[in-house]
This record gives sequence, structure tokens and C-alpha cells, in this order.
Amino acid sequence: MTLDWRSKLIHPTAAAPQGFRSLATPIFRGSTTVLRSARDVTDHWDRSQTPYRYGSYGTPTTLELGARIADLEGGEHCFITPGGQAAITLIYMSFVSAGGHVLVPDSVYGPSRDFANRLLGRMNIEAEYYNPSIGSDIERLCRGNTQLIWCESPGSVTMDIQDIPAITKVARSRRIVTALDNTYSAGVLFDAFSHGIDVTMQALTKYIGGHSDVLLGSVTVRENALYRQLGDVHQLLGMSASPDDCALALRGLQTLAVRLDQLEDSTIQVARFLSEQREIQTVMHPALPSCPGHELWRRDFKGSASVFSVLFKENVSRESIIGFIDELKLFRLGFSWGGVTSLVMRYETLERTRQVPAERIVRFNVGLEAISDLIADLTSAWAVFR
Repeated sequence: MTLDWRSKLIHPTAAAPQGFRSLATPIFRGSTTVLRSARDVTDHWDRSQTPYRYGSYGTPTTLELGARIADLEGGEHCFITPGGQAAITLIYMSFVSAGGHVLVPDSVYGPSRDFANRLLGRMNIEAEYYNPSIGSDIERLCRGNTQLIWCESPGSVTMDIQDIPAITKVARSRRIVTALDNTYSAGVLFDAFSHGIDVTMQALTKYIGGHSDVLLGSVTVRENALYRQLGDVHQLLGMSASPDDCALALRGLQTLAVRLDQLEDSTIQVARFLSEQREIQTVMHPALPSCPGHELWRRDFKGSASVFSVLFKENVSRESIIGFIDELKLFRLGFSWGGVTSLVMRYETLERTRQVPAERIVRFNVGLEAISDLIADLTSAWAVFR
């Protein structure tokens, strides 16, 4: 068939030579997936039937990222989501239903708590917050309608370390699904599945992306039944992820090991420096022996990451803490963590069932700047307390 030039724009016959091979994963963009035969027409997310049906179910770029994360975490299946909060939402919507009960650690990530408080109640699902240090005593809180137990270790801001094996042992005996926000560990510093967790998620925005320019999440499982529950909801909620963002995350994976090693070393040095300052009451870094939960961290974790918090003493005023933060030059004021830039964040309040002196807590994320420069920046800003 001889085509008009207008048709050639849509159906070109010219193409680049075959045989190009690169170290980089290609970026496959596309909504419509072209099928080979009319016999192939189905509309289902299930990758075991056929991997590609429509772009929102994933392109080769998206599915490669999911496969590589599942492999790193020791899982079988991984779904990529448009962000960490989307991953949290996917887990909630997949494993809880009307009339159910969910147990959530009191130190859970704030937006996860917001979802539980503001949306689960509308669906007649009760969220109950538990002390993150409860361990096996969580059995006292389990009910006949408990459908999901969330864990997050270390906990958000206050860095509480949980006894995950003790909690999952109780959950398995009662056939309750357990989920872990494993973002702090980048899926590698804490082996969620070997410690009994059923479902693990990450905000790939943090360490996997690694450069503060990606919004992505992941949810990983081993068991086929959980995989199918997640897949159905993933499709129904339309949780498609950008292949361009997935390509950035794939690139981030290649440098994850060296970044985590450097971040751990620099962060411990910064934490130790802060622990020596007389204005500091507690440094909440699990690798420090003085931090509550340190023994559990030593038992279960392979290393520490870049984020931790400090609690100032009661005699340190709110205004002086604000002044200190505003004097910092290398530690930029911003939410999130896990990137190459050092960050700092203060809190006016933290929503918890137990009282927390939020106004005296400051969270740090240590980046890849020279440690000597970071210490100098902190030392200079500390003059506001003298």
C-alpha cells in the first residue's frame, strides 16, 4: 500500500537500525498498547496473563522498576504508585473493609494518620492507635474484626523502633495482615519479609529516587492472594506512574549503596556532634546507644539512614529554636528526606495520643555535603543559643 504523506506521519516505515544496546533502561511511554491479534483482547491488570494491556497498568520501564524493587526486598510482586501516600492508600483500600478495625502505631507518618482519621471513618472502619513499643502486648488490642496492623520502624519524627517480629507473630496467629512503611530502610536496611511482615511499602521519593526530583511509591508482597487483592485495587484506583519518573528511580537504584553508606557515616557524625551540645536533651537516632529502641535496632537492622531528630531541653525557647534554624545555610528548610541536600524541619504540633513536646523537636536529614561543612554550619548557627 502506498500511503499519503499525511498517513506516513502516523504510520512511518522509516526506522533507526536495529541492534542498539545501552546500559540505561529505555523509557517506554504510552497509553495505548498495540495488541498482536484480535484474540488477545482482554482488559485486565494481571501480568501473569500478559504483561501489557494498557499503559496505566505499566510499561516495560514501570514493570522493570517494580521487578527490581521486589528482588531487592525479597518479595515476589511489586506495584509502583504515583507517590508514597498513594502506596499507603493502596494498602488501606486493599485490606480493610466496612466494619473493620485497623491498628496503627502512634508514631505513624502524618499523612497516613490523616487518611485513617479523615477517610476510614466514612467507610465505617475504625483506626486505633497503639504505643509503638507495645511488642507482643498488641494481642490485647486485636479484635475479631481487626483486618490490618500497620508498623513503621523507625517511627515518623520521634524515631520509635518497633519489635516487628513480636507483632507479626501475634498477627499471623490471628490471620491479620501486617503492613510496614519501610521507607527509612530503603527496603534493604531492614528485611521486612524475614521478620514476618506481609506487605511492605516505600516512598521511592526518598532514597530510591535520591535527588528530591521524583514522586513515586511501591508496594511489595510475597503471597499470591495478597498480590491479587492489591492488583484489583491498583487498577480500580487508576494508580498509574510516570515512566519518566520510573526511569529516574531506576537510575537512583544504581547509586543507592554508595549513597546509603555515605549518608549513614555523615549522619552519625552529625548526631554525635548534636549530642554533645548542652541545649540538647535527647538525640533520637537509633544507632546511638542512648536512643530508646537502640537494642532492637541492633538486633534487626543492617544499618541506619540519613534522618533523625533532636529534642531540645525545656529551658530552650521556641524563638531561639526558630532563630537557630533560620541561621543555617547548608541545611535547607523543607519537608521530605533521603536526597543529596541536607534538610531541617521544626514542628509546632505532632498529632499523637500521648503527649509529645513537638515545639522542642527538630528533625534533620543529612545529605552528601562534606561533613566538615555541615558541622561548621551547625556550629555557626548554634551561636543563637549562647
